[in-house]
Amino acid sequence: MQAHEADPKATILVVDDEPDVRDVLEEYFTAHGYATVGAENASAARAHAAGHPIDLALIDINMPGEDGLSLARHLRERYENVAIIMLTSASTVIDRVVGLEVGADDYVAKPFDPRELAARIKSVLRRTAAAHRADIGAERVRVGRCVLDLTAHRLTDESGAEVAMSPLEFDLLQALARHPNRPLSRERILNLGRPREWDPFDRSVDLRVMRLRKKIEPDPEHPRFIRTVRNEGYVFVPEGT
Repeated sequence: MQAHEADPKATILVVDDEPDVRDVLEEYFTAHGYATVGAENASAARAHAAGHPIDLALIDINMPGEDGLSLARHLRERYENVAIIMLTSASTVIDRVVGLEVGADDYVAKPFDPRELAARIKSVLRRTAAAHRADIGAERVRVGRCVLDLTAHRLTDESGAEVAMSPLEFDLLQALARHPNRPLSRERILNLGRPREWDPFDRSVDLRVMRLRKKIEPDPEHPRFIRTVRNEGYVFVPEGT
């Protein structure tokens, strides 16, 4: 099998209880230039992640014992920069929605073509790298034509002038900025902010997204940085591409 150049030394953790699947994926992605490690269950994956840096976790949803969704939630909470792709045996909307809710970046249904999976991995790693490049220091993030200071709770424009922002608008923008390239449902945004002050039954999230777009988007009528994801919610795209 001819090897191809991949992202330099990117490490993929393959978590699947089927040895044949692990072996095929490990061989395929190793041949394509990735450092690849297999784990037969969530416990082994947790142990490896605790002791070794990984760039992307490829997780089967349906595993005996702790399932893939629980593992994905664990990894997302502890290793924010690790990319996650879920593998599911059924291409259902609920699998995709739940996977994205726990912090997955993408999902692929079984059976899959390894070439498609490789393309998805490359795309997710590219987006993750772009999100890292958007960081300006530990607590300052570029959002469109503005910079959000997460520590000072300030939004400034290109000239450095402060842009007025309500506490609830800050919470919403902070939730999006801390989860770049990951669609967040309205409910997830509420839970990340101040749930007692939000009314999930009105259009408060949508109204505040509209107001924020007017502040950070070069062209609010055609948003590039805070995008609507149909049936899922909103996503912050650092590169605006």
